[in-house]
Amino acid sequence: MAVVSELIKEENGALCFGNYELDSKTKLDGFDFKGDKYKVKTFNEITKLEKNGSFVYESVPGTAVHGFVATDDSVEFVVEGIEDSQITLEMESGQEYVAIINGNETGSVKTNLGGKMSLSVELNPGESSSIKISKV
Repeated sequence: MAVVSELIKEENGALCFGNYELDSKTKLDGFDFKGDKYKVKTFNEITKLEKNGSFVYESVPGTAVHGFVATDDSVEFVVEGIEDSQITLEMESGQEYVAIINGNETGSVKTNLGGKMSLSVELNPGESSSIKISKV
């Protein structure tokens, strides 16, 4: 895997986005994917994805995300970066979700009233982590 040099793209029916190698904030707005408009902002300090003007994903520090697929009940993706990252996702408000990182269940988390949930992911240069978040 590698950073997404075009900042955001479609690959095998899923989204790929983010470039943690950039030294300054770079953004791309108006990317069409399955009838929705996406905006990505990314560089070494943060990666953020919005869909139709609403929050979807944020990582601090910046990451590269591959195979991002979101449904009503789950979100799946593979993430890579140069150091441990705090990832925040927009999910359904007040629902309970279970997180699985690299095949290991990390327990369940209930989203806040805004629907946001956060998780920490251990990342090392050249390695990636698979993430799956599913509604309980």
